Amino acid sequence: MEKLKMHSPNLTDGNIARIRELFPGCVTEARDESGALKLTVDFDQLKQELSDSIVEGPQERYHLNWPGKREALLTANAPIAKTLRPCREESVDFDTTKNLFIEGDNLDALKLLQETYLGKVKMIYIDPPYNTGNDFIYEDDFSVDKDEFELASGVRDKEGNQLFDEERWKQNSSSKGRFHSDWLSMLYPRLRLAKNYLSDDGVIFVSIDDTECARLKVMLDEVFGESNFIAEIIRNTNSSKNQSLFVSVSHEYCFIYCRDISFLQQKHADAKWSVPKNNVEEYLKRVNRMKSDGMSADQITEELKILTNYPRFIDFTNYWYFDYRGLYRKGDLGGVKKGNMIPLFNPLRNCDDAVPPGGFRYNKEKLEELVREDRIHFHEEGSLPTIKRYLHENIGQRPKSIMSDDQRPDYSLMKEFATPFDNPKQLAFIKRILSVGDKSGLAMDFFAGSSTTAHAVMQLNAEDGGNRKFIMVQLPEPCDEQSEAFKAGYKTIAEISKERIRRAGMKIKDEGGKLKDEESNLFSEADNSSVIPHPSSLDTGFRVLKIDSSNMAEVYYTSDAVKQEELFNAVDNIKPDRTPEDLLFQVLLDAGVDLSLSIRREIIQGYSVFFVDENALVACFDTDVNEELVRELAQFRSYDMPIRKIVFRDNGFASDAVKINAEQIFRQLSPETEMKAI
Repeated sequence: MEKLKMHSPNLTDGNIARIRELFPGCVTEARDESGALKLTVDFDQLKQELSDSIVEGPQERYHLNWPGKREALLTANAPIAKTLRPCREESVDFDTTKNLFIEGDNLDALKLLQETYLGKVKMIYIDPPYNTGNDFIYEDDFSVDKDEFELASGVRDKEGNQLFDEERWKQNSSSKGRFHSDWLSMLYPRLRLAKNYLSDDGVIFVSIDDTECARLKVMLDEVFGESNFIAEIIRNTNSSKNQSLFVSVSHEYCFIYCRDISFLQQKHADAKWSVPKNNVEEYLKRVNRMKSDGMSADQITEELKILTNYPRFIDFTNYWYFDYRGLYRKGDLGGVKKGNMIPLFNPLRNCDDAVPPGGFRYNKEKLEELVREDRIHFHEEGSLPTIKRYLHENIGQRPKSIMSDDQRPDYSLMKEFATPFDNPKQLAFIKRILSVGDKSGLAMDFFAGSSTTAHAVMQLNAEDGGNRKFIMVQLPEPCDEQSEAFKAGYKTIAEISKERIRRAGMKIKDEGGKLKDEESNLFSEADNSSVIPHPSSLDTGFRVLKIDSSNMAEVYYTSDAVKQEELFNAVDNIKPDRTPEDLLFQVLLDAGVDLSLSIRREIIQGYSVFFVDENALVACFDTDVNEELVRELAQFRSYDMPIRKIVFRDNGFASDAVKINAEQIFRQLSPETEMKAI
């Protein structure tokens, strides 16, 4: 039974809704006295809408602004007292891998890693949470859950009673994405920090849908500079995400920005970006299926002519023919003026073919070479001869602003990957954008999700012999208890993400790094020549690091606040539950040392000593350290080079005298070494 509202309607909200219908640009967002977002009228703009002359008001300027922007900027710049704790049991090849998986809030991760990876990332790809109006909004200082939002916006009271039931008001005020400001405040500080990671030729790709596309573009212009905008990719998802009465939305966007457009242009002046043709694997798969079904060459050609009418296979138009080398299209041998006028002998007609108008573009010797190599396509009906342009020799092309990929989920690893996500990114799409960068570059994804980006990095390395590395960051967001992932035992998205990398790595190594398909071979013998088997050193491991509070006790940061009666409890400035390896990684962060460097642990004179990249950094966090250990470390050499930096616990020496002598020993035996204590 429908209940009475038992309160009068909020006329102000109704009036704002009506104004928004007539003048949508005059209704904006602001915070009320309690800090909650609400819709309000921009009266200066409304005056201008109702006037036929310029109305005096605030100075106009072009910019993106929203309630909370200054707070978001402050949040981006504020320091944090946190650290990264290693987790060997969840890692793969912990001691040797160059890949990182950071578990925790990505804003914290971006702050912690910035000194180490400043200007070192070649490519960033992110697929941030879309402002869809679902119950989940990314958990950070700007997040609001559904109940909190409805309470703040006046939809419901504290008891959960609905205050407004006007459908039009709900559509106008909530507009699916609720308010834009919270979403913008969430993403803004992350993008500002992300910019610092990009190298001079670094590029960032950001996926988004219609809800925040316009605002994201303006934000990216502000953060990276409008001149550093490269392109906006429209990605055909081949699936509808809503039940709109008007248009079935089956696409998303991906913005591309670079750190320095002039530097990038100079670098690629002679080597343009090149990516594999869209859906090449699926196209070749279909060709091979036709072959295995016993279709003749002419039948396959006719089928391919029909197939390439579809947008997803438009890149293969004219690649309708094949021989023992593989698929090819016919290329023009003429198209020049005053070319070679010597005719070619056609073995199919047993006579000379006609010469193209203007002559052949190649001389007599080159044409004879092409004939010997069977690279000329002759015709029985008397058409001009053409050159064979093979697909495997022209597999690359300039990236197109419209991309289409196979959207069928890959269940060969585990079906749980796709279930927690509304529209998971496809491996082929990420591989394509990765392929525009250096083969040895560092890729980062700080909205990792199921770690499609990590999977793509490893797969692409296996295919082209690259040495790309990755940094994934993922919040341990709980999985829906009704999802397949949760039922399979994965409690968080981060757990799914790590398991995918493990399984993908094993599968890639098992396949030997070659492109394979479970149903049929994708390539002819000639096509296989372009696929490079993975080297034995292919890195499919990852080092798991989890964000946690600092290893240092409060006394370390606020020693002046310790009371006299608490002094005996504050002798040790390190938290009791932290391991030596925990301390090592906080030292690496503080020193700005690459977190993927090799780590070796060795027992020397009964003490545990860490060697990072042999002599880059050496650390001993044991207590009762004596002069004998100090002297041996001071004499350590790797490739005739001394230790660059060494770290001890401040209270780790056997006595104050040993601590003082330790500095003197290093000054005498290894003056190049920088000595530090925690």
